[in-house]
Amino acid sequence: MSMHLKILLPFGLFADVEAVLRIVVMTTDGSLGLLPRRLDCAAALAPGIVEYQTEAGGVVYAALDEGVMIKTGSDVFISVRRAIAGADLDHLHALVAREFLAQSSEQQSARDALAKLESGFLSRFSELHHE
Repeated sequence: MSMHLKILLPFGLFADVEAVLRIVVMTTDGSLGLLPRRLDCAAALAPGIVEYQTEAGGVVYAALDEGVMIKTGSDVFISVRRAIAGADLDHLHALVAREFLAQSSEQQSARDALAKLESGFLSRFSELHHE
């Protein structure tokens, strides 16, 4: 028994792999391993490395941005914003740390700045309303 893995990006299909024996993904709660007979599940993915092994015997690694994973029957769907494939695990780990996690912190900074602007706007609006 095996699984069918699809890694989806906003603009297309990154990977469509048949005969997958096992998958390991990084969720927001930690590492999660999937085998063909595992119950159906869904998980929020953190930026990290996905590892999967095919029946042909090869282990494949890919760097993934945050997203979601859904396992239903023998189908596993991973939907992420960005993905990078590679055989060198150290190189992929460095890419995740440099690109994906750095962008996440920049996005958090932008959200914080927007929240401050909105808060300031609401304060000023409230002051004008009471005058």
